[in-house]
Amino acid sequence: MKLLVLGILAVTLPVAAQVQRTGDYLARMDADSDGRVSLAEYQIWMSYAFDAMDRNRDGVLTPDEQPGGKGKAITRAEHQQILAERFRKQDTNRDGFLSARELAAPPQ
Repeated sequence: MKLLVLGILAVTLPVAAQVQRTGDYLARMDADSDGRVSLAEYQIWMSYAFDAMDRNRDGVLTPDEQPGGKGKAITRAEHQQILAERFRKQDTNRDGFLSARELAAPPQ
């Protein structure tokens, strides 16, 4: 799992490097432009790395598709669940959305 997270970070860093401020990050994730990020918007944005690594597009990252060719297979559904848990941790005011401030804070 740690290798998968590192792989996803490696894929996301070039995109993240283009974002200069938290507001920019929120604007990119906020598909409906309501000034906050829903769980669905968060999962869509954060899944592009999974999708990029899933070379055969079967919805499963097998060890050979993961960095270092190691790790257990992970399904897209499992990945979405991990993202949902991270989202809940970052949603400190428990309103079901992430503000720019919540996006800027690492999940606890």
